[in-house]
Amino acid sequence: MKHPKRLLAGVAALALTASASVVAVRVRHGDAPPGSTAAAVEGPADQEAARTRGIDAVLARRAVAVLKGDLNGFLAPVDAKQTALVARQRLLFVNLRTFGFASLKYATADALGPVPGLVGKYGPTTYSTRVMMRYQLKGLDPRPVQTDLGYTFVQRRGAWVLVDDTSTDDYLSRDGHRQPWDFEPVAVVRRGTVVVVVDKREAALGTKVAQVAQRAVKSVQKHWKRPWNGAVLVVAMPDVQVLSTLWTTGTGEGWTIAAKAVTLYDGEQVGKPAGRPIGSRIVVNPALRKKLDKDLLVHEMTHVATATLGQAAPIWMVEGLAEYVRCRSIEDDPHWSVDPYRKRVRTSYLPGLKSLPTNATFQSDPNLAYGTSWWIVEYLADHLGEKKLAALYTAMSQKGDPALKTVGLTPAQLVKATKSFKG
Repeated sequence: MKHPKRLLAGVAALALTASASVVAVRVRHGDAPPGSTAAAVEGPADQEAARTRGIDAVLARRAVAVLKGDLNGFLAPVDAKQTALVARQRLLFVNLRTFGFASLKYATADALGPVPGLVGKYGPTTYSTRVMMRYQLKGLDPRPVQTDLGYTFVQRRGAWVLVDDTSTDDYLSRDGHRQPWDFEPVAVVRRGTVVVVVDKREAALGTKVAQVAQRAVKSVQKHWKRPWNGAVLVVAMPDVQVLSTLWTTGTGEGWTIAAKAVTLYDGEQVGKPAGRPIGSRIVVNPALRKKLDKDLLVHEMTHVATATLGQAAPIWMVEGLAEYVRCRSIEDDPHWSVDPYRKRVRTSYLPGLKSLPTNATFQSDPNLAYGTSWWIVEYLADHLGEKKLAALYTAMSQKGDPALKTVGLTPAQLVKATKSFKG
């Protein structure tokens, strides 16, 4: 089973910093009004601070407009002469309202630029900035998460006007700013703790995916012996840009590109360290969105269920557990078996196993890496039981491989035991 690498942050933003504050200028006696010996001149830092306050105030009003359903308030700062921009922003508002936010805030982050052509087009007050959208979806996010977007504003008659929302894309995180609400009209289907986003024209598909996802949640909860409320957002849209630009081929069958989990971190932003993991979204490969079955989702849902524990678990444990839960969920049905997979692992992969799979193993031979990682976790489940396996995974999420000593194993001992395990 192959999975694409997680997307990393793209181009770092260029921050514009000020080197001066208020400049005091001494004037000659007689050149100033009586009693005055100095005049305060506004410096670059004051101008930038005023600009930030002005744009942040515009953004704050737009966030309130979304929460209150005020379309006119949301569109008020948008350049009315640009019909395409107004149409995109109107669609954005409608889509945002479809999701349902428990909270929503926008704020400027770092300056973006120089963006070719924008100053020449809109004038000297043109200002492009990264905007952080910090939000919490109802029933999904335990805490607010954030994503970045890029806006360009111009000052006209003392007010800041939004004139561009696309030219800064190359300065933003490659996957973060490509949210489901940014493209076509969407339909949001809620079934219990599962929320599915699809193209509005494919609402029936959303219902089908939600049913499949609910069954996948139950399978994960059966074999992952730690509390998980099953809350998950599944994105099954036709546009390959949504939340992901890295599919291994873009077409195909099976496990290779079925779906992927995109982890969300507190404070995530290009060029800055991310905080703790808050949750995940599952993105379904557009090519397979109409052929989705339960076991295609279980692997990724296991990542969702475990994402908030920590990031120290080695890759063999992360992917091995997800494969373990997937294979167990398949064999929960008496009519299905993973025996062909089991045979291939035991005969083709285990004989050459000398160490626990690493990132390099997953890069060079993903089939071997996933297969042997699964078998290692199968051994641990047999040796420890599923409850102690979950406890070990939790410990490894915080401490990595050294946590193996809590179950009396070294990496070398685990490799030896796995090779002799018959299953």
